[in-house]
Amino acid sequence: MRTLVELADTLVADFDVLDLLVLLTDRCVDVFDLEAAGIMLAAPDGDLRLMASSSEAMRLLELFELQSKEGPCYDCFLTGLPVVNQDLASDAGLWPHFGPVALAAGFRTAHALPMRLRGTVIGVLNLFHTEPGEMNAAEIAGAQALADVATIAILQHRAVLEAQLVNEQLQGALNSRIVIEQAKGMVAEREGVSMEQAFTALRGYARKQNLRLGDVARSVIDGRLTASALSLRPVTDPS
Repeated sequence: MRTLVELADTLVADFDVLDLLVLLTDRCVDVFDLEAAGIMLAAPDGDLRLMASSSEAMRLLELFELQSKEGPCYDCFLTGLPVVNQDLASDAGLWPHFGPVALAAGFRTAHALPMRLRGTVIGVLNLFHTEPGEMNAAEIAGAQALADVATIAILQHRAVLEAQLVNEQLQGALNSRIVIEQAKGMVAEREGVSMEQAFTALRGYARKQNLRLGDVARSVIDGRLTASALSLRPVTDPS
C-alpha cells in the first residue's frame, strides 16, 4: 500500500513519465525481494523500447532481449498475458538465445507482466530473481497492480498531451483566421476590391507560391507583401 501511495504522489500535473517508471522498477525490487526489474514500452511504430532498469545488468539483458526479439517480455507483449515463474535453467529451450544470456548474467527466474488497459498493451514489466523460486499469487497480483497504476498514469498523460495538441492546433487555426480577415480588409481597402476578391487573390498567391494562406496574410499585414503584388481587379461601379 505504501508503494501505491508513493506512486500516486508522483502523479502531479506535470509529472515525468521516466521518473515514474524508474520509481516503479526500484520499488518492485524492494517490495518483492527481486534482484532486478525493468520496463519496456511500445513506441509509436509498435516496437518495444527499453525505458527503465533497476541495474546495469538488467539494462544489458533487456537490450539483448530487444535485439534477439525473444524472451519473457516479448511473449508477454505479444499475447497480453503474464509470463510468471519461468525457470531459465529448466526452460532453456523456450528462449534458445535469451535463456543462456540471462543465466550467464546471473539470473535464474523470470517474470513478465503486461502493462495493459482494456485490451491495449502499452508495455511490459519484467522481474528477475537470481535464485530458483516462485512468486506466489499475492505477489504476482501486487506487482500487476503496480503495473496497472503506471499504465493508467501513462495513458492519462498521453491523453492530456494529445488534448493540449488539439487545443493548440485549434487556437492556431483561429489565430490564422483572424489574420486572414485582417489582410482581406487591408487588401480590399487599398486596392478597391471586394472582400471576396481580396480573399481570392490571397489564396491564389499562396497556392502559386506554395505558401500557407496564413503566412501570406501575415506578410500583407507586416508590409512584407504589398497588396499591389497580388493579382487583383478593382470592383467596377455598375452605374
